[in-house]
Amino acid sequence: MRPTSMDTEGADSFEEDVRTAYTLSEAFWKQQFEQLGENYRPLTDVVPYSGRSGPACGNESAVPNNAFYCPIGHFIAYDRDWMEMLWTEMGDGSVYVIIPHEIGHAVQAQLRTGFQFNVQVELQADCYAGGTLSALVRSGALRAEEGDEEELLYSLEAAGDPTDDWLDPSAHGTAEQRQASFAAGYRDGVSAC
Repeated sequence: MRPTSMDTEGADSFEEDVRTAYTLSEAFWKQQFEQLGENYRPLTDVVPYSGRSGPACGNESAVPNNAFYCPIGHFIAYDRDWMEMLWTEMGDGSVYVIIPHEIGHAVQAQLRTGFQFNVQVELQADCYAGGTLSALVRSGALRAEEGDEEELLYSLEAAGDPTDDWLDPSAHGTAEQRQASFAAGYRDGVSAC
């Protein structure tokens, strides 16, 4: 069963939700940068892949069941089979977490954000995703429907690390940390990130 979730008129397929999440997130960040007197550099591409067939990012190969931002080439890529499975099983809110999160990494690259630990980078991207989504809902670009909050928090819970190991270079944060970062952005906007 696929629960109803964040949607725009006509966005009722996986492909449409990916395109909507990408297009609206990029438009949001373009506006944010303009308000700061800066220019947002749009992504060069959004690349779906399957399994290990994805694009490399420098010396790093794409891996299954993942989405990532690549600063070399300034693009995001996602395992289509994995993300569509999440969309089907958890609801389309998962797309509205993953795509804005990866675009959050592109924003970090443009702002030259520096952190000591990878988990800090990931939690800020979760916060940016929450702030982006909140702004899109408040502006009317997206419509929040019943059950969306649970979908979003469930998606973040499923993506959480099993332990709180900040020294792990691949750490993304526990479910609770990821949910709290997303919620802070959603509640207080991207300036809170």
